[in-house]
Amino acid sequence: MSLHKEQNTENDPQQTREEDEKLFSRIKFWGKDAIFKKVVSNSAYLFASQAISAVLSVLAANLLGVASFGELGVVISFVTNINRLLSFRMGDFVVRYMGGFLAEDKRKHASAIIKVGGLAELSTSLLAYLVLLILSRWGALTFAKDLAVQPLFIIYGITILSNMITETATGALQVTGHFKSLALINFIQSLVTIGLFALVFLVKGGVFAVMLVYLAGKTILGLGPVFVALYWLPKHLGKGWWRTTLRGNLPERKEMLSFAVNSNFSGMVTTLARDSEVLWVSYFFDTSVAGYFKVAQAVINLVVMPITPFISTTFPEITRHVARREWNRLKQLLIRVTTVSGAWTGTVAAGLLLLGRQLLFSPWMLFGRTIYIYKEAYAPAFAVLMVLMVGYGIANTFYWDRSLLLAFGRAELPLRVSFLAMLGKIGLAFLIVPVLGYLSEAALLSAYFVVTVSILVWKGLAEIRHQ
Repeated sequence: MSLHKEQNTENDPQQTREEDEKLFSRIKFWGKDAIFKKVVSNSAYLFASQAISAVLSVLAANLLGVASFGELGVVISFVTNINRLLSFRMGDFVVRYMGGFLAEDKRKHASAIIKVGGLAELSTSLLAYLVLLILSRWGALTFAKDLAVQPLFIIYGITILSNMITETATGALQVTGHFKSLALINFIQSLVTIGLFALVFLVKGGVFAVMLVYLAGKTILGLGPVFVALYWLPKHLGKGWWRTTLRGNLPERKEMLSFAVNSNFSGMVTTLARDSEVLWVSYFFDTSVAGYFKVAQAVINLVVMPITPFISTTFPEITRHVARREWNRLKQLLIRVTTVSGAWTGTVAAGLLLLGRQLLFSPWMLFGRTIYIYKEAYAPAFAVLMVLMVGYGIANTFYWDRSLLLAFGRAELPLRVSFLAMLGKIGLAFLIVPVLGYLSEAALLSAYFVVTVSILVWKGLAEIRHQ
């Protein structure tokens, strides 16, 4: 009797219409959510400006070949990681405190945060370049395994100097909502690098020429936000904002220093654990394997690209909701952005599993012509890609895990979790990677993502429940 009744209910046209109406009502309600629409639209601006850079990576890989492309990856990764390890990345600091102060209309306090962030970033960037000069010979011999590569480290290191206060400026633009300006900078950078790369492609330039193209692009991305921030900040903070005194306009010193140091050390741990894979495999093997990993990560970047802008656009909104104690709106925002990121990531991961090898690493016919995305020499990168996709998929879906804890001022928690996971990953790498091969390095990175993201999401949601 009850089974028959359930079947009748399931087949009831009236109930079906009501359920459809509820579904469309929810979708329509999402469309009316001003904060969610703001996050999506701002993310779209940044996504559109990043697409060209991803294409350049594909072209560079095919132009240089596996070993040379891996060598370029070693140079870029070594310089970038020296900068990340030693220079204070003040973006999180600026968004956390400046965003909170502007939400309370405390302009002098927000101005003081900008000054502190800029000074700290400037001094530590100069230190980072000095350390790069000292370590360039060791880096060339250890990772590129070729002393002739040393000048490339030093020249590409100019990017450190051109990005001396970029984090502070970018954080200020994010807080004040100027994502279109950031997207425009990215778009200009893309046009310049496309033009330069076309010239390099025509003359069949090598690693040095391609590196100069990347250097030009990074310089534009470094200086652009600074000039744009100097234009916009007087409109938000008032003319002469830079003359604001620090005394009496900063948060409690211990709290501020704790947040800045913990968030930056957390970034340092992240650099060692997840952003140095090209260097690790080059150390254990050679630049050809580094080329496989660089290609796999380039494809991963294409997958996460639509979600990556959400990180910088969601963090200011999370910070505002926490500062105003708007817990229901915060939960709604997290549910919606997670639904979007999870749906995208799952769909693309399934597509890569089914069609990725044929589409990316095999020649195929189009209008009677044989074309390819990556040359067949890069085919081993597919296995690396699929292993990495597990961990990156989790991290991409719950991309807000660290931002939520930072908004609560819990910067020490991501640091502890990431530090312990990093120690485990590196320790296991020395034990198993030389024995099991480079795919085990990819597996370790995926495991790192699964463990750290799961813990941070659990802790962040617990903090909301506690509040």
